[in-house]
Amino acid sequence: MPQRWTVAFDADDTLWHNERFFRSTQARFVDLLRDHAGEDHLRERLLAAERRNLGRYGFGVKGFVLSMIETAIEVSEARVPSAAIGEIMAMGREMLAHPIELLPGVETAVTALSGRARLMLVTKGDLLDQERKLAQSGLGDAFEAVEIVSDKTAPVYAGIFARHGVAPDRAVMVGNSLKSDVIPVLEAGGWGVHVPFETTWELEHAEPPLTHPRFRRLDDLARLPALVEKLEA
Repeated sequence: MPQRWTVAFDADDTLWHNERFFRSTQARFVDLLRDHAGEDHLRERLLAAERRNLGRYGFGVKGFVLSMIETAIEVSEARVPSAAIGEIMAMGREMLAHPIELLPGVETAVTALSGRARLMLVTKGDLLDQERKLAQSGLGDAFEAVEIVSDKTAPVYAGIFARHGVAPDRAVMVGNSLKSDVIPVLEAGGWGVHVPFETTWELEHAEPPLTHPRFRRLDDLARLPALVEKLEA
């Protein structure tokens, strides 16, 4: 009997809103530091700090807060007041407590696929924050496995497939990031389904692999069950 298909979902900006909180916090950060540098310069320095610190702090709110503090110290030549540092930390605490808002089509897709396919959650970021968001989402019981990883690469996906006994050619990864959710899965032998979101973090940009036979794009997550049905056939 053929192995049941596995459908893995990304979390942030695939199942629920996330990037909007980073964007709004970045705007507050720019306003807080505008006496020390212009908006464009602040945004460039913050992005550079985030890129530089990914290997140290990983993805998520905590690394973002540390990068904001580092940028504030740099652009102010270490003259940033302690009250400003305290405000940056408060912004981070707010981000770690924001309520979960599911994206359109999520409940429809997850409900339709639950029981028919093996559902997994594969997300990167801070462990405690991702566990909190999953618990508040109300979707936790739908997933047979949850993987919270430090990064998403082809070897990471291959390890997940092997650990859970998943045949890559019967595995679908669904997400909003071409760089993290699609391209490395294709390299690992799986199917990559891109569901674009309204905004994408600069460090997640990549060119779509339009000619790859296992690449698919959906503008509406509610159409995912029909796509999986076609793949099964």
